[in-house]
Amino acid sequence: MAAQETVDNKYVYDFAEGNKELKDLLGGKGANLAEMTNLGLPVPPGFTITTEACKAYLATGAEPEGLAEQIATHLAALEQEMGRRLGDPDDPLLVSVRSGAKFSMPGMMETVLNVGLNDRSVVGLSAQAGGNDRFAWDSYRRLIQMFGKTVCEVPGEEFEHALDEAKRAKGTQNDLDLDADDLRGLVDAYKNIFAKHTGREFPQEPREQLDLAIRAVFESWNAERAVLYRRQERIPADLGTAVNVVTMVFGNLGADSGTGVAFTRDPGSGAQGIYGDYLANAQGEDVVAGIRNTVPLQELERLDKKSYDELLDFMARLEEHYKDLCDIEFTIERGKLWMLQTRVGKRTAAAAFVIAGQLVDEGLIDLDEALHRVNGAQLAQLMFPRFRLDHEFEPVARGIGASPGAASGKVVFTSARAVELAAEGEAVILVRRETNPDDLNGMIAAQGILTSRGGKTSHAAVVARGMGKTCVSGADEIDVNVPAKRFTVAGHTVTEGDVVSIDGTTGKVYLGEVPVMPSEVVQYFEGSLDPEHIDNALVRAVHRIMTHADGKRRLAVRTNADTGADAARARRFGAEGIGLCRTEHMFLGDRRELVEKLILARTDDDRDAALAALLPLQRADFEEIFREMDGLPVTVRLIDPPLHEFLPPLEQLAVNVAVAQERGEDVAKEEALLAAVRRMHEENPMLGLRGVRLGLVIPGLFAMQVRAIAEAAVTVTRAGAVARPEIMVPLVGAVQELETVRAEAEKIIAEVVGDSGVEVLIGTMIEVPRAALTAGQIAEAAQFFSFGTNDLTQMAWGFSRDDVEGAFFWRYLELGIFGISPFESIDRDGVGRLVRIAAQEGRAARPELKLGVCGEHGGDPDSVHFFHEVGLDYVSCSPFRVPVARLEAGRAAVETDGSDSR
Repeated sequence: MAAQETVDNKYVYDFAEGNKELKDLLGGKGANLAEMTNLGLPVPPGFTITTEACKAYLATGAEPEGLAEQIATHLAALEQEMGRRLGDPDDPLLVSVRSGAKFSMPGMMETVLNVGLNDRSVVGLSAQAGGNDRFAWDSYRRLIQMFGKTVCEVPGEEFEHALDEAKRAKGTQNDLDLDADDLRGLVDAYKNIFAKHTGREFPQEPREQLDLAIRAVFESWNAERAVLYRRQERIPADLGTAVNVVTMVFGNLGADSGTGVAFTRDPGSGAQGIYGDYLANAQGEDVVAGIRNTVPLQELERLDKKSYDELLDFMARLEEHYKDLCDIEFTIERGKLWMLQTRVGKRTAAAAFVIAGQLVDEGLIDLDEALHRVNGAQLAQLMFPRFRLDHEFEPVARGIGASPGAASGKVVFTSARAVELAAEGEAVILVRRETNPDDLNGMIAAQGILTSRGGKTSHAAVVARGMGKTCVSGADEIDVNVPAKRFTVAGHTVTEGDVVSIDGTTGKVYLGEVPVMPSEVVQYFEGSLDPEHIDNALVRAVHRIMTHADGKRRLAVRTNADTGADAARARRFGAEGIGLCRTEHMFLGDRRELVEKLILARTDDDRDAALAALLPLQRADFEEIFREMDGLPVTVRLIDPPLHEFLPPLEQLAVNVAVAQERGEDVAKEEALLAAVRRMHEENPMLGLRGVRLGLVIPGLFAMQVRAIAEAAVTVTRAGAVARPEIMVPLVGAVQELETVRAEAEKIIAEVVGDSGVEVLIGTMIEVPRAALTAGQIAEAAQFFSFGTNDLTQMAWGFSRDDVEGAFFWRYLELGIFGISPFESIDRDGVGRLVRIAAQEGRAARPELKLGVCGEHGGDPDSVHFFHEVGLDYVSCSPFRVPVARLEAGRAAVETDGSDSR
């Protein structure tokens, strides 16, 4: 028992004790540092404090019992291994303290470098570096700056202002021009800033620095920007972060030192080659912060060929080991290469598909794994339009294409302004010299991000790729003046509110709005690009993975379509039928007058005349759709909304009648309409006379629609096509409602279809909670269920979708009550449980019962996986989302059923 308690309370692991499978415990960074250590790569020694320690600290506000002693034990072992003591005045050991959650959260949590420096050990560090005073004092000022901002919440801009003032005094814009004396003075300035804001001197005790830094990393898990990023990326809030304590290695020791970030393939396009950034005489934060423009990684071959060759060897070993694109951080200290981090790299949507295909070709993964490596959200990004460029559009600047896409919008220079304008419905481009984690709100709100500094591994680039946002970084021709709210480039001045366009693939920046054209992926889905005969790696990869997904998936994918044109497009996109044809859309436009006559009918003859006039129009609509979906099922929902929706609003009509009466005009028709609207007025029409209730109350309405459907099916079939209609009765809450409608419908169908061979199914929408809970009864009268998850979500939660999303959902998301809107992704615990109950009880009563879903959730990637799990037969979504649903249905089959295929 004692031994078990010891294991359970183990909060600190040496790098050699872990591996890449322990991400839950050691975080991604710690697990991968351990993996590289075990592979024999040169990793600076260190140890990891587990996520369990973080969660215990956050729960109580105090370090868990035994943590301090375990840190002391591992620190002593590290000191013995390195032959130095933390902060020793003569020969100091310095460490970095870095966050490391299970999932990568670039820049969202805290890092403190050079822990262990103080007024005495800075002299010893200089001696270690061969008398390099500049290096020692530069490292010390970095510690005070990072420690002050991270641990003690000193405003970071005060340190930046002091640095700018030191450079102005020196007559330079480059911090490398500051000498040891300048930096010594800067350390004094930083100490004064620290004391002013904290009321104490900068801590000189090395262990105190270490302990405070560790606590700050723990607490950064719940920092506002980290919480916002987790919500954006759907990362669970209860994981906590590990803390990595790593021996410092220095890239700022001179020209033979430096730091960089490398990718084993291009994270933007997926192309194979050497990609990354390098910055000589710098520490790692300088690269990702984008405060100095880097050089391409290839330049390292000229600067330090030995380290370059060694790095390429390590990159190849890591990619083969991880069987994926690897993102690597490294430092060179006086010609010695050190590996500081590796992880499976974030990539653009295009790169995800291309790399997955490449790895299959190389034999590193199979097609099932390739399908697992991509997702529907990425596919949706690839279907967005791109710029249509011709001679009229000349770029005014070019940077690095850091995250692809085509984005146009009004220029803003602060995150707050981006959020403000986006809330007003404006498209914006956030322009900064460089972004930092505090800009996350603005980056989420913006259509695209443009920076004048930084490379493919800067904060802006990494975060934008993770979010699927268009980004151009390092456009150094642009002079950004944030206080003046303008930038200048090539003789042009662009002020806040002016429109610019950025191309995240080419890195080009254009003035004004550039028109767009369909993406190559959309052209492929529409059949205008043959993937077998074009030189386009992305289209070929999409085709290959989609073909595999289609072969694996069990779920069929239908579309929501109300016109022949929509049906034809969805079929080109791979739809296998129509899961929802809304008939109310067929009563709009020029047909409103006929609907008005139906509503105003005071006698049976008047009502029959109105329905007779509507019948041929409805029949023609259905004929067009059945022809387009030749051989595929078409689920037609009988009219659902309240009839007053086809009339003018009560207030508007009342005003019009009053004004006309004042003028002495003939308002008999308008008065009749007003009386009808008042007669039909409901306080809550979504819970009133609609759906099946409407069909039962207004004689002949559903009968007209059923006849139109059946006659259209017979006409199309006799013309040589195959019509497969399915009639869906909406808003059923009791089996008796469905039985009544079905009895009338079956008489009409039998009369119309005769010996034509047409078969018509009759089923219902499950969108009322009572229907889900009595599904066993309803299945006795239904040949299929289609879950209307939009209404089911409204009624289960008691939300009015039209009102609540703008009214308070933002607050629910902010408070963490929602991780995502339940209208966007299925609420598995509540609404999902209703779906599961109805599916199980419906199939128990009628084993052959067909089950589908036709709400917005049918095209949501996570929801598709849920519908696969509960055993539905198909999902239905908008035409544009059909490929997304196909892909996710294939992924769901591979991930849950192994080799299960359709």
